[in-house]
Amino acid sequence: MNNHSIVFFDIDGTLLNEKKQLPKSTKEAVFKLKEKGHNVAIATGRAPFMFRSLRKELEINTYVSYNGQYVVLNGELLFTNPLNPSAVERITELAFQNNHPVVYMDHNDMKANVMEHSFIRESIMTLKIDRYPTLDADYYKGRELYQMLLFCVEGEEKQYEEAFPEFDFIRWHPLAVDVLPKGGSKAIGIRKITEKLGFPEERQYAFGDGPNDIEMLSQIYNSVAMGNAEEETKSVAKYVTKSVENDGIEYGLKMVGLL
Repeated sequence: MNNHSIVFFDIDGTLLNEKKQLPKSTKEAVFKLKEKGHNVAIATGRAPFMFRSLRKELEINTYVSYNGQYVVLNGELLFTNPLNPSAVERITELAFQNNHPVVYMDHNDMKANVMEHSFIRESIMTLKIDRYPTLDADYYKGRELYQMLLFCVEGEEKQYEEAFPEFDFIRWHPLAVDVLPKGGSKAIGIRKITEKLGFPEERQYAFGDGPNDIEMLSQIYNSVAMGNAEEETKSVAKYVTKSVENDGIEYGLKMVGLL
């Protein structure tokens, strides 16, 4: 393996700016990394189908998606951590009683249990992706799901947190909450890859900006928080680079000596 390292990049706020655009300097830096023989991977909360075009543009075939629940190494599935099926059925029933729509997500697609709802439309549109959940109220039956989206106003998720200890609930929009397997994280997914490839901790790097990057940045030996990251995220990182808008990826890779 010589002196080659592996570098994990978050997507939103790290590789992509607020407008969900990939800065030219970031793309060039990623390819320079690969030219030097380093392994480049993505670690994101997004579903695999939500960043397929980005993987193609950057020629990246290794990724941790769904915050660690679905992990692919060199194009091959390495690890999954699906939602508990019986708990999915029970939370669906409770959400239906509360008139809270849900969206079911596996590695290929996402389906809603209602035809149309303003909460789904308003929150999904902020992701600026080319996919919108269509109707299939039975999509959860007989297949592995890695995440659900629960649509409710802030505070209403409390009853679900109390009723479903099998899940973690992470709010990402005033109208939407991620529902994930309890204790799953990007850090766990990353560990599956680094152990498989045999990278020692001193040759592991990670870049991130959000609350869902805190565990990853606190556990990866060479962690880099973006300049646009929240203070809580910056506080756990070993390094802090410039913002994504100010060539933060290129600057950070030079700062840690990889470019």
